[in-house]
Amino acid sequence: VMANNYKSYGTHMYFRTTYPGQFVHAQTEVISMRFELLHPADQLVMIMDRIYHYGMTTTSGGNLSIMDSNGDIWITPSGIDKGSLTRNDMICVKPDGTQIGIHKPSVELPFHTDIYKKRPDVRAILHAHPPTLVAFSLARKIPNTMLLPSTSQICGKISMAKYEVPGSKLLGQYISSEFAKGYNTVMLENHGVVCGAKDLFHAFMAFETLDYAGRLEVNARRLGKITELTPDQVAQDSYGVHPALNEFVETAPSSEECAVRRDMTKMIHRCYDQYLFNSTQGTYSMRLSDGSFVITPHMKDRKYIEPEDLVRVKDGMCEAGKVPSRSVLLHQEIYATHPYVNSIIVAHPPAIMAFACTDATFDSRTIPESYINLIDVKRVPYASCNTDVKGTAAAITRRSPTLIVDNQCAIVTGATMLNAFDRLELLEYSAKAYIDTCNIGDIINISDKEVDVIEEAFNLKNL
Repeated sequence: VMANNYKSYGTHMYFRTTYPGQFVHAQTEVISMRFELLHPADQLVMIMDRIYHYGMTTTSGGNLSIMDSNGDIWITPSGIDKGSLTRNDMICVKPDGTQIGIHKPSVELPFHTDIYKKRPDVRAILHAHPPTLVAFSLARKIPNTMLLPSTSQICGKISMAKYEVPGSKLLGQYISSEFAKGYNTVMLENHGVVCGAKDLFHAFMAFETLDYAGRLEVNARRLGKITELTPDQVAQDSYGVHPALNEFVETAPSSEECAVRRDMTKMIHRCYDQYLFNSTQGTYSMRLSDGSFVITPHMKDRKYIEPEDLVRVKDGMCEAGKVPSRSVLLHQEIYATHPYVNSIIVAHPPAIMAFACTDATFDSRTIPESYINLIDVKRVPYASCNTDVKGTAAAITRRSPTLIVDNQCAIVTGATMLNAFDRLELLEYSAKAYIDTCNIGDIINISDKEVDVIEEAFNLKNL
């Protein structure tokens, strides 16, 4: 229901934003539905539902708030099931302290209030307890956000607030004092995390990205020596910078294009639900019979992408008024180099990215299905998909349909949309199995002799 309410504001807008706070300097261009036109109570329901159903908090845990333009604070209730909230469960706290609603506000209201007082630029706050971030809070450590370029740019610098009883004024002071220093994300000792931003979507984006960074680090620590990016390497990624493409005005789309937009939208949502994409990362494309292709837009929330949000690219030009994924030139080059490739996915799932961030080698000889579909998974250097587009595209072959880019992404190709998705799932699931095996015993891959039998049985020798 909330997704439908969200979708009903179908007008798109373009705006450029800089995360508030002295420590966050990366500028991102966001294509978004008119999220701000949703009533604050509806925004709270939408985001809390998303947090709960993706296992990032418990029935009784976590709270969200929004500072309205008139000074009202809209906040989630105390002691109400987070998995079944409605807009009528939300509480409005007036500037004079008057509370309007059928429930009591979250016991954490004091720290929300303190943050808003000390950081007028913060208009939304998210607090939750995802298991991985709780683990870091128990160890009194902050996830390493320098393993992939986008995580450090989205999260900025992060601090840790001292432990205190939930709902206490002292806890509010500890947290708000960190925000007053310019931090937008604050870990809490033995508790969880608090994210603040200009609106609730951006707070969620930072929260989701930090949780992802934590899961990535946990996986990477199991595998081998971690490779951390330098600030110069992060800057080399040029986050938010797009290739200059001329535009064309889209005419009435063909039935083929309509079908591709419909099916791609379903697959993108599926990638998100399978934790292969997150809200702002993950690119899908599909070639059309005329040589053009359809691709995901830049920084559009993958969970709510609709067919009309996708961007058609033809002859080096893109649809007028839309911004395609930053990897658009790579997709274009792969299609030009490999006529048999009709679908491409660029993704950052945490298990396979653990290989990308360590010295561990991914070997597809885990189970027959993995080898049959992936065969030889090559690695290419960091940033090569930006700085050496031709070389990266050339590294893809029929025996290497999938690449791992160091500290950056996985690139998966397929003859069909489903073929590419299947390979991405196999890549991530095989990586998960490999990591789990590290806790059980030595990894024993399928032998060379057994590989020969597989290649003979499935006609792989001549690829």
